[in-house]
Amino acid sequence: MTEPVQILIVEDNPRDAEFLEQLVKSWDTPCQINRAHNGLVALKMALESEQPLVISDIQMPEMNGIEFARNLWQHKPEARIVFWSQFKDEMYVRTLSRIVPPETVYGYILKSNTHERIGSAVRTVLLEEQCWIDPEVRKVQGRAGHSQTALSDIEFEALLDISLGLTDNLIAQRRYLSRRGVQSRLNSLYSKLGIDQEQFHSDKFGDAFNLRNRAVALALRRGLINAFELENEEGEFQAWLKRYKSGQGL
Repeated sequence: MTEPVQILIVEDNPRDAEFLEQLVKSWDTPCQINRAHNGLVALKMALESEQPLVISDIQMPEMNGIEFARNLWQHKPEARIVFWSQFKDEMYVRTLSRIVPPETVYGYILKSNTHERIGSAVRTVLLEEQCWIDPEVRKVQGRAGHSQTALSDIEFEALLDISLGLTDNLIAQRRYLSRRGVQSRLNSLYSKLGIDQEQFHSDKFGDAFNLRNRAVALALRRGLINAFELENEEGEFQAWLKRYKSGQGL
């Protein structure tokens, strides 16, 4: 008798998790479903599996799907993961491109797709061992991988800092930079976002744009940042700020 295929569903929304379970159970292939409600729980479960086969949401509490995948692939690069999400944010696509091990089979499907397409994508990755990337996500991959528009790590770091409202002085302290170094990073960020080409000056009104605010607005539109991940960044910043104030005797 053939052993059922073990599949781990990582989803914090019970309704979505139930949808995925029923989808998998409709296959001809016998499957054993396990569930986890966040990436932290899922990581412990997946590491106990000889061949992890996973369907994972991206935005989840405690540990999101990207961090879950990063940690799992460090120990089990053969793990096959289908990311299913309502988001195609460039920040997620950008991070994924940096953490997927060579030769690893994975997928990315948007929740807005039909049941049939979602089922086909999941089967393609988990059972047929072929990558499957949503066409809408491929468009974002193209932009994220283009040398003239893709942000480097330090440019992305600068974007996070101004999104949190940090001044040049505080960015310099946090990133161990001079103020000139901070300005250099910001100018590089503005160039990648195309803000330097938008800016214009008039004698009556001065500069047309506040470059910091414009950068955040464009980054939100591109999906380079979002409220969910900024909340996590805020937590990290507050932890650093507490240490900084303590060291300054404030």
